[in-house]
Amino acid sequence: MKFSNGRTAAIVFAAGAMLASSNIAYAQCGRASWYALGSRTASGERMNPSALTAAHRTLPFGTKVRVTNSRTGKSVIVRINDRGPFIRGRIIDLSRAAAQRIGMVSSGHAPVCMARA
Repeated sequence: MKFSNGRTAAIVFAAGAMLASSNIAYAQCGRASWYALGSRTASGERMNPSALTAAHRTLPFGTKVRVTNSRTGKSVIVRINDRGPFIRGRIIDLSRAAAQRIGMVSSGHAPVCMARA
């Protein structure tokens, strides 16, 4: 495709970037960590380290996502019930039980990919 000026190319590029970023909530790869506090979550629930739950910055509470550890290939389906993580480069915080299922408790964090379940 040939563009007559830089403005048209910039508009097409920006539209493509917006479409790509709108899918971030559906499929995303990055780093995950885990937590096991006894406090209340942002949704109002008490944090239960034995439940298969997670914190995400923007997904609606109740959303279920499959999180796969890129190192082990193990995956788990979790329900979003909290906000976070608040550490740069991390895309999701898992409960201890969820982290244990995908084999990342001892390391504390792991590379993962996640998608809506």
